[in-house]
Amino acid sequence: MAKKILVIDDEPDVLKVLLLRLGKIGYEVSGGVNGREAIDFSRRLSPDLIVLDFYLPDMNGDMVVRILKGDEKLKNIPVILISASTGSVAEKAASCGASVCLEKPFEPQDLIGAVKKIIG
Repeated sequence: MAKKILVIDDEPDVLKVLLLRLGKIGYEVSGGVNGREAIDFSRRLSPDLIVLDFYLPDMNGDMVVRILKGDEKLKNIPVILISASTGSVAEKAASCGASVCLEKPFEPQDLIGAVKKIIG
């Protein structure tokens, strides 16, 4: 059975590319565009991994991660935060419990390498 990845990014082109790339290498992928969808879809889909943009229209990614980590059913789902600016984002990612922070633009192989390292 394919591992499930939830991808959340409010930029349609980025979301489409990430879903396509991860789907092509055998993961079952789903996508959303904001923090509320990240939380709702996580509860409904129980993904093996979440790839989450830091800057979302309704709430920042670190807030989403804190909500997920506070939920007994979801707290063990690893999260890869992605952001166009990593300075303070990397610190926030570490403090909120995200597994990895990648700076946009990143090479697809960097994301794929991080995904494989975390969930195989």
